[in-house]
Amino acid sequence: MSILGLKKKQPKTFKVKVTTMDAEMEFSCEMKWKGKDLFDLVCRTVGLRETWFFGLRYTIKDTYAWLKPDKRVLDQEVPKDSPITFHFLAKFFPEKVEEELVQEITQHLFFLQVKKQILDEEIFCSPEASVLLASYAVQAKYGDYDPNFHKPGFLAQDELLPKTVLMQYQMTADMWEEKITAWYAEHRGIARDEAEMEYLKIAQDLEMYGVSYFDITQNKRDTDLLLGVDAQGLHIYSPNSKLTPNKSFPWSGIRNISYSEKEFTIKPLDKKKDVFKFYSSQLRVNKLILQLCIGNHDLFMRRRKVDSIEVQQMKAQAKEEKARKKMERQILAREKQMREDAERAKEEMERRLFQLQDEARLANEALLRSEETADLLAEKAQIAEEEAKLLAHKAAEAEQERQRLEVNALKSKEEKRLMEQKMREAEQLAVKLVEQSERRLKEADHLKQDLSEAKDAERRAKQKLLEITKTTYPLIAAYSTPPAPVAVPSRAPAAAPEDDSTYESTSARLDFKDSDMKRLSMEIERERLEYMEKSKHLQDQLKELKSEIESLKLEEQQQQQQQHHLPHQQAASVYALHDTRGFIPEPLYIPHGNRNSAFVSQMAFFEEV
Repeated sequence: MSILGLKKKQPKTFKVKVTTMDAEMEFSCEMKWKGKDLFDLVCRTVGLRETWFFGLRYTIKDTYAWLKPDKRVLDQEVPKDSPITFHFLAKFFPEKVEEELVQEITQHLFFLQVKKQILDEEIFCSPEASVLLASYAVQAKYGDYDPNFHKPGFLAQDELLPKTVLMQYQMTADMWEEKITAWYAEHRGIARDEAEMEYLKIAQDLEMYGVSYFDITQNKRDTDLLLGVDAQGLHIYSPNSKLTPNKSFPWSGIRNISYSEKEFTIKPLDKKKDVFKFYSSQLRVNKLILQLCIGNHDLFMRRRKVDSIEVQQMKAQAKEEKARKKMERQILAREKQMREDAERAKEEMERRLFQLQDEARLANEALLRSEETADLLAEKAQIAEEEAKLLAHKAAEAEQERQRLEVNALKSKEEKRLMEQKMREAEQLAVKLVEQSERRLKEADHLKQDLSEAKDAERRAKQKLLEITKTTYPLIAAYSTPPAPVAVPSRAPAAAPEDDSTYESTSARLDFKDSDMKRLSMEIERERLEYMEKSKHLQDQLKELKSEIESLKLEEQQQQQQQHHLPHQQAASVYALHDTRGFIPEPLYIPHGNRNSAFVSQMAFFEEV
């Protein structure tokens, strides 16, 4: 029973989802909570103290309404969904944001709401003002511009400009980003809250800033008009123009506003002015208009009074907070500047170090190149020196070759002259040999004739001796051969003394004839052998002379060709370093008719011999 009693004592709740401009929150509310209870819970959760600007708005049918603070939540015409959705938005706008908005959270919520209204085109903004406001929005989101970090394309995912502005000009997203970045780079050093405040300062000067528009009619003939409610007062617009009002009623000039069902009456303070009446067809809209008029008028009167103690404390705290934050920002800025200076100095030192390293590397490379160039130049100098030496050697060789050729030419001339002399001597020798041979032939003929005469004399002597021996000594007939007789004086000395003397004289004469013939034969044989040796020796000399003449002719032909090619060879050896020592000219053919015919005939004669 106690447990059931506890369950009955637990209060019933309902779910609520509250959406702010940058967050979503869910709460469990008691059934008896009023609108003020839920609103205070949301303000405490957000940390908002300037609550008079905000409210909880919900959507009902085709319009919207604000949650009433003094009435239970469930007793109002809120949606029956679970959870019930509310939007925490600014209901009233300040006249001067820089003076009225104290808290940073208040300023931030206004910034987000006004930015969304501009992007949704609920507030008209020119393209130039849109780009400037976008640059402050980027400054508030990203901080100071850093070209090393904020590369082209970093705003591609951000919605910064209204669609009508984007469609109005034929520009790409990169071109718009370039324009926004150009303004963004000039906001360096501005903090986030300062950038949001600058955004609101520009936005509050726009014609549609903080104005709530409603459709009305001026009379029962249904002349369509627009009613605008803002912090300055009430404005009447034509349906096609929300920028310039046709008539305005400032709060300071309005004495009373009343409505009866669908009719609104505006009574000015100046009684001379006419009362302005207009009509609205929807009761919810009429209540909303009246609610906005009362709230804006109360704030208008509140601004003209001395601030309450709470507001003064808030402003003092906000001032101290701003001063503290300003000092912190200054310290941070100094530290940041010092860090940037240090980083720049570091970068400069690193750049200088890299530069010095590059210079050292370039110097080393230049040194290596210079060393390589010096080595190359030294090698080239050595090669040039070797080439010079080679050229000098070639020139010396060419000069020696030229001198050798000149010497050879002189030698060939001298040898030619000597050969000619030898030829002449050979011719003379050949003539002498011919004469000597003729003389020898004649002598041989004489010798033959003498020999024949000697043989005849011998024969006659033998005949005569035979005849003598036949008569004197019969025994002599027994001798049958003519060889030289052997003297035998002791055989018959006493028989015939006279005949012995005659025989001795005849034998002596025969012996003399035989000795002469032998001597003559031996002399002839000796001379014949000498003649043969001389002929052979002469033939050998003639062959050697012939070979020398042929070699001299070949050398003379080579010298003539070398003398003809010598200038070309010397030039080629000097400039092209060609070796000309291996060149062998072809022998020049000399006709056989240029030879000496007498010498040839004599050579032929000796060859035949």
